[in-house]
Amino acid sequence: MSTYFPLDEYFMRLALREAEHSLEHEDVPVGAVVVVGGEVLAAGHNEREVRQDPTAHAELLALREAARRLGTWRVLDAVLYVTLEPCAMCAGAIVLARVPRVVFGAYDPKAGAGGSVLDVLAEPRLNHRPDVAGGLLAAESSTLLSQFFASRR
Repeated sequence: MSTYFPLDEYFMRLALREAEHSLEHEDVPVGAVVVVGGEVLAAGHNEREVRQDPTAHAELLALREAARRLGTWRVLDAVLYVTLEPCAMCAGAIVLARVPRVVFGAYDPKAGAGGSVLDVLAEPRLNHRPDVAGGLLAAESSTLLSQFFASRR
């Protein structure tokens, strides 16, 4: 069972707002925010289409900005809020950045690496395992994604 804290919903709603920016350039609506000490340090949304970059996922863009602002690749004392369960690439980056906690919205039964398809975030052989809480505002995240894909069919 996922454990949420009082401000988790607030920050997830910010991530959802960030996800909506992806729609401006017809990208899959996923948003992420990195929070340190109760303040948003960085945010990102999918920009694969606009950048023509397969690595331009919301989580990676937010983590890059957080690391830049912190002046270190270790994104310690942070919570990453993301509207969709991280994929294997993003989960790997989360582990490498030593992010202590991840809260995500919708589960991704096709590519999720936070427990759905793989569980990179809980892999005991890796040197870091963040606390993970999935399913927060999952309906809102799923609706945003479903509407996007329905409009493209």
